[in-house]
Amino acid sequence: MAEVSEKRRKKQNLLRDYVHYVLMRILLIFIYQLNVQTSLNLACFLGRMLWRFYHRGRNRAIENLRASFPEKSEQWIRRIGRRSFEHIAMLAVDIIYTPRLVRRSNWRQYSRYKTAERAKWLVKEDKGLLMITAHYGNFEIMGYLLGLFGFNVYSVARPLDNRFISKYLYRLRRQAGQSIIDKKGASEMMQKLTSSGATLCFIADQDAGRKGVFVPFFNRKASTYKSIALLAITCNIPIGVGYSRRLGNRFFFEICMNRIIFPHEWADKQDPLYWITAEYTKAIEDFIREDPTQYWWLHRRWRHRPKEELAQPEQENSQSYFTGETLAARGQPAARPIGSQ
Repeated sequence: MAEVSEKRRKKQNLLRDYVHYVLMRILLIFIYQLNVQTSLNLACFLGRMLWRFYHRGRNRAIENLRASFPEKSEQWIRRIGRRSFEHIAMLAVDIIYTPRLVRRSNWRQYSRYKTAERAKWLVKEDKGLLMITAHYGNFEIMGYLLGLFGFNVYSVARPLDNRFISKYLYRLRRQAGQSIIDKKGASEMMQKLTSSGATLCFIADQDAGRKGVFVPFFNRKASTYKSIALLAITCNIPIGVGYSRRLGNRFFFEICMNRIIFPHEWADKQDPLYWITAEYTKAIEDFIREDPTQYWWLHRRWRHRPKEELAQPEQENSQSYFTGETLAARGQPAARPIGSQ
């Protein structure tokens, strides 16, 4: 009986996903009737509506911003949060229009580069390189441009839950020659590719769960995947940290490589895995601080907490119980992990 129910649920999900895919394709027909600037202006409006009505995401963004910028006013926090929702909506427009607009002959119309020359030559040397960024600005266009010019680059990504939409978006990304690797079970393939001289691109700011390495990120420890540092150490290859930042509300981006971490830098470190992870996370924080409106503050970056943090409230509550004293009696709010809902 349970198997029948599971099969029925899968069929229902498949049908629902296909309906969503068809609706998206119909919507694209109307969107393509507009020019890109009109679509971006519309996306800004939709982002503001999302900020207004998506209460859970808005509250999470506000909570993350308060903890990351404790010195800022409530007005500043809400302005940055609302603008970040606008940037998320504009990214959807970017993904749709990029294959239609950006060509090898006109890429200068849509992008400019800052301290990216050294990274370009590292990619061209075909000796292996890891390039990482965050959920910031238009992180998709960097991989697209590298693929457009025929660089030996692979993007490591997680497929969307909707398989039809996921395949469609993958097809758009591959049109320019960009190669996509499914994040799940890609460890062996990644090592082979880097050993052969390829460049791998990662989005490196996801919460890695309890088994991740906890490094400082905006005044708090954040669980971060170990795989990037392990791959760099194993293959003895550098890591480039960069961003693609939107300028204004336009389809125009500043692309920068703000930090390159070379193997000789971690050679004498006592814990190179931790040092590398903390170093590239700090580089990500640096470019986010330059313009925090373009970061995805709504995602659960600080969802999991290190063991020592979780142990402190339990110990404090235990002591309060035995002394007949509570946190509330001392005028302190009840402790809870940052980012919890």
